[in-house]
Amino acid sequence: MALHSAATTVRLFSVARTSPIAKLSPGRFLAANTNNNQKRSASGGNYVNINPQNDNPSWGEVIEGSARTLFITEIVRGFAVTLGSIFKEPATINYPFEKGPLSPRFRGEHALRRYASGEERCIACKLCEAVCPAQAITIEAEERADGARRTTRYDIDMTKCIYCGFCQEACPVDAIVEGPNFEYSTETHEELLYNKEKLLNNGDRWESEIAANIEADYLYR
Repeated sequence: MALHSAATTVRLFSVARTSPIAKLSPGRFLAANTNNNQKRSASGGNYVNINPQNDNPSWGEVIEGSARTLFITEIVRGFAVTLGSIFKEPATINYPFEKGPLSPRFRGEHALRRYASGEERCIACKLCEAVCPAQAITIEAEERADGARRTTRYDIDMTKCIYCGFCQEACPVDAIVEGPNFEYSTETHEELLYNKEKLLNNGDRWESEIAANIEADYLYR
């Protein structure tokens, strides 16, 4: 008997915690609990009916429910939405002949940039390699005859890249960037293993767009 009472108390406590009545003051909760005792004893359960059925609907509710059933107002409203959308300008575009605008912060295909003189920007500091969370970048460097450090190898495994933009943010000379190109799907895995030559070619191809995006975003960097 004691175990049964304890189990009943636990069930009532769990119902009180999960029901909206638990948000009431103690006095209101006891009053609501007392009003439902008769219903609970009749059903044999220990659950509180939070949303009781309305057995006496108003005339307005009856008329509204009858109108929905007889005149199928939901279908009429659906057709009205369709007719209203027909005369609006379509939201789709005719891709690939039409392309939508891209944000200056769009992170697409990677590229290595050069200075206006043609000298490559990368100084082989390897900050991009260190910050890359996917370990997609591999760099090898050596010192040139003039004492400047430049990369002899700059590889990016595009199948590992998560396009986080950390490499671009870490670069002190804006050498490695994620350009505006998003149309570079391939048929083989090998085509997504970018080397230094491939990255420099991307930079030469997209330099004007990349420079414009960096200039538009310089206030926020």
